Amino acid sequence: MKKLKTNFDDRIAASKEAKQALLAKFKPKPAVQAEVFVTREEEKAQERERVRQERAEAKEAARLAAEEAAAAQVLSAEEEERLALQAKREERKLRKQLEKAEARAKKEGRQAMRQVA
Repeated sequence: MKKLKTNFDDRIAASKEAKQALLAKFKPKPAVQAEVFVTREEEKAQERERVRQERAEAKEAARLAAEEAAAAQVLSAEEEERLALQAKREERKLRKQLEKAEARAKKEGRQAMRQVA
């Protein structure tokens, strides 16, 4: 049979051992270090740089889109001007044809009057 620790010193020693065992649970264990250790500051710096890059790309894309829109607007203005000139030419052609037809009809009317008289 086991000898029971009944005296005061034995109980104090047992209590000390129990306390030491409890404290040993809370002591930090040696941790495995990551091969590539990145600090929080480095992560934040990388994130800031990524966000800056994305914003710069978005700004550049918006600038290019605005330039393309301006170029398309200039082209459409040129196209409108060209169409206006073409319409003006067509109108002038039609007016000239009508004037010729009127002159021809007037001439034929005079000729008919001469033949009748």
